[in-house]
Amino acid sequence: MSHETPATDRPLTTALAEAAAMAGHAPSVHNTQPWSWRVLPDALELRMARARQLSASDPEGRLLALSCGAALHHARLALAAEGWVPVVERLPDAGDPELLARLTSMRHPGADPQAMHLVQCMQVRHTDRRPVSDEQVPTAAIGEITRAATAEGARLQILDSDQVMELAAAASHAGTVEAEDPQLREELAYWTSRAGTGTGLPPEVLPEQAPQTTVPGRDFGRAGSLPIGPGHDRAAVYALLYGDEDEPDSWLRAGEALSAAWLTATRLGVSMVPLSGVVEVEGTRQTLRGVLAGMGHPFLVLRLGIADPATAGPAHTPRLPTEQVVDTSAVDGRQG
Repeated sequence: MSHETPATDRPLTTALAEAAAMAGHAPSVHNTQPWSWRVLPDALELRMARARQLSASDPEGRLLALSCGAALHHARLALAAEGWVPVVERLPDAGDPELLARLTSMRHPGADPQAMHLVQCMQVRHTDRRPVSDEQVPTAAIGEITRAATAEGARLQILDSDQVMELAAAASHAGTVEAEDPQLREELAYWTSRAGTGTGLPPEVLPEQAPQTTVPGRDFGRAGSLPIGPGHDRAAVYALLYGDEDEPDSWLRAGEALSAAWLTATRLGVSMVPLSGVVEVEGTRQTLRGVLAGMGHPFLVLRLGIADPATAGPAHTPRLPTEQVVDTSAVDGRQG
């Protein structure tokens, strides 16, 4: 039986399956894509994929849940672009902690033009780890990106120059700690040598050498093939994505906020790069709590800037085939 409304001639199950597929464009830590979807006749379920969790650098699953939250927001936007507005139940079953969200009780008020624009942004959004240009990020753009994050239930603090220096020291220390940990090095080597698997970080998205920046980026343990040029991060803006609580629900919402902020940045021509190393090390995460004056729990650092217009953007990271992450067996007659 197809679920249809007078407002659309496309079955709801088709919209759900396509939204789950579109969510595959979402950013995730090391491009692990740690999510799986199940399409039901009148709902869509999001689960974490434990097999793609970073057990060494993310044992609590913060970054896993944050990545899944970004995918959840992508799916919500894809549905809105098709005219569907779901009720989102986050962590709906205490007995099934791997079930992160259920999108259900669909209304069909009609296509949302802003969502349609952001769905286009999903397909061009990418992570550009090169230094940004010397062009300042417009204040209005920073305000719009901040509001987009806040609307999804997380907070974004723009760091002042003193806080950026604190961040730089913390990021440098976190890099040293991670470089000295054999388990972390092994995990990073695994996710940067996944060519042809649909996951991980290929050489063409990793810098060929470390850029000379105030806030150091992650040392991936191997040189990539992305030319970085002579730039610096002097014109970059650094922000801290954080929440009031340090619980799975907060991590999921932080991922939704990350997606909203990043897609808004893409729409405005602003480059965004997430820096997670500094929150993976307990000591430096506590340093960031100090930057927040103890008033919140830091989940991710974001670098905002205007990319150098003279150079083409880096390649997009690979994606898993849809059939590996979207289960449609409950609606297409196959036995799952």
